[in-house]
Amino acid sequence: MGEAVANVARRINAAVEEEKDTLDLSDCKLISFPEGVFKVLKTVTEKIHVILLANNEIKAISSKFFTTFTELRELDLEGNALSKLPDAAGELQHLRSINLARNKFSTFPERLTEIHTLEKINLEGNEITEIPVEKLSAMPALISVNMNSNPVHKDVLASIQSSVKFELLTTEEV
Repeated sequence: MGEAVANVARRINAAVEEEKDTLDLSDCKLISFPEGVFKVLKTVTEKIHVILLANNEIKAISSKFFTTFTELRELDLEGNALSKLPDAAGELQHLRSINLARNKFSTFPERLTEIHTLEKINLEGNEITEIPVEKLSAMPALISVNMNSNPVHKDVLASIQSSVKFELLTTEEV
């Protein structure tokens, strides 16, 4: 446990001291985004464009995370235990890519459809059965949505595959 904390501290300090645009806290056994990080990164939050939190044990991300890191371009939360995102997620108006693969989402996080800069959404390996096609189709920058390994109903897929302007990746054959 002490080694894990030290590892997180080292990575955060490196991001601050080297004024990196990326904060990589992947594989750190985190169960939440450390509250103390907000204070340590206060002077560089606008410079951070990429946050990697993959392969942790995070069950929830606070609204404060999304309102603090307002300049994010890429967010990787793959391999956690998230089942929803806070409303504040829709305020990331520079975000281009979000990876929520292998989490515990049972519904599509519709706040993402409010982010006009979003190009790629990865929700592979969740438990999502419905896709908000109309809202996704209205997103101007959207290029691809990865819904592989989700229990989306075949009839839903058949009705939307030909009508969307973005790439919809699914494991079901239509």
